[in-house]
Amino acid sequence: MNSLRKFIRQFEERVALRIMQLSFALIVLVLGAILFTVLSKGLPSVTWEIISQPPQGGYHFGGDGGILNAIVGSLALALGAALLAFLVSLPVALLMNIHLANRKKTLLGVRFVLDVLWGVPSIVYGAFAFTLMIYLGFRASLLAGIVTVTFLIIPIMLRAMDEALQGVPKALMEASTALGATKTQIAWTVYLRSAAPGLITAVMLAFGRGIGDAASVLFTAGYTDYIPTSLGQPVATLPLAIFFQLGSPVPEVRERAYAAAVVLTFLILIISLTSRRLSRVKS
Repeated sequence: MNSLRKFIRQFEERVALRIMQLSFALIVLVLGAILFTVLSKGLPSVTWEIISQPPQGGYHFGGDGGILNAIVGSLALALGAALLAFLVSLPVALLMNIHLANRKKTLLGVRFVLDVLWGVPSIVYGAFAFTLMIYLGFRASLLAGIVTVTFLIIPIMLRAMDEALQGVPKALMEASTALGATKTQIAWTVYLRSAAPGLITAVMLAFGRGIGDAASVLFTAGYTDYIPTSLGQPVATLPLAIFFQLGSPVPEVRERAYAAAVVLTFLILIISLTSRRLSRVKS
């Protein structure tokens, strides 16, 4: 009987190992296929002219120019949204882990709501922001896009910050309290310093999500061949550049779309690698 149980356990372990190996190989295969497709079609089109000039003659039909407007627009939109989301998320994350640390049911409810908001499709955020934009009388612009992406990435940034702050040893709070520090002092000194790498990683993850999303800004950011000079002007983004230009009948325009896909892919990879690097840094 013991030998049979041992055989069954070994068999289950081998099956589980094979399943994990197969899953890992499938993920690597899919990632490799995506990168190969994007790079094989887009790398030949990536030139200095493509990344240093805005399109000329219209993004649907103009054969000249590049995607500088989309690069600048994506960075401006994602940076603005990440800044606003940071200003909202950090105080809330500190409130959850300092002032509400003993209210387990309240924290459970807040985290559940954030997880639900994280799973809401980005197009829903875009529809909500578009309705709000119409109600307030705003038009498609960089500001509207920033607000939309802020709504989208707040749950992501806040939950990531929450996880980072949960990793701070509770003994630090007890020791600081014993020394007479207030909860506010503990939050802005002890917790921020201890969780700094995780907090920076949370910002980077949310920034990466914001720069790569297209559906949320489809109705709110607009699109233009020009680089915006104010928050009230429409803005182009790399995801929307791919979306609009890939269906053009002009080969040069489609090449710009593939070049935009390469640039966006490299930006996301750089952000992901940077966030992973920062997550390993000890405070």
